[in-house]
Amino acid sequence: MDLAYRVAGDPENPPMLLLHGLGESSHDWDNILPDLAADHYVWAVDLRGHGSSPHPGNYSFELMRDDVIAFLDAHTIGPCVMIGHSMGGLTALLLAELDPTRLTHLILEDVAAPRLNVLHRDPLDPPAEPAPFDFAAVNPLFAQLSNPDPAWWDRTRSLPTPTLVIGGGTPSTIPQTLLADMVAHMPQATLITIEAGHDVHATHPTEFLAAVTTFLKP
Repeated sequence: MDLAYRVAGDPENPPMLLLHGLGESSHDWDNILPDLAADHYVWAVDLRGHGSSPHPGNYSFELMRDDVIAFLDAHTIGPCVMIGHSMGGLTALLLAELDPTRLTHLILEDVAAPRLNVLHRDPLDPPAEPAPFDFAAVNPLFAQLSNPDPAWWDRTRSLPTPTLVIGGGTPSTIPQTLLADMVAHMPQATLITIEAGHDVHATHPTEFLAAVTTFLKP
């Protein structure tokens, strides 16, 4: 999977990878990309079926995770900061669980490992108009959220990676108790709530960047 991407910043700075949410692309980070690139060499990726990346027709969170691992290898990206929003956040979490040595820090935006009967998503009919991404990705991913692998949750208990979870608070469509429960049993996790809804970095970029900057300070 030859993922499309954009880069910003000085290549001599520590690497950072950005993974967008469902239906978005690397351009979803445009409003905060310059700020993140001030201290990091930032790679903003289009996940499979999104943006300018291929639309292969087969989708799962594991496939997306493996795509990102292959991307890191192809571009010789060493241990990096990884920021993931929603779909991209779960992808980043699964990567960290599989191989935590690839990350220095993990930042999850309004997402947690799903649990059975907690994050149910009904299948959706295809839209009447063409979607800006491969709509074939939606229902397979929804099915995994509704009936997740229990190991996704269980492995968070032993995840050694320093992790910041940024919740969207009461306006979010994601149960915030799910985030809090996960953080409570993670070894090195912190939860910050910004009353911004699900797209925290888009609607409250100043607060989002402040949280990220504070977390990444040596």
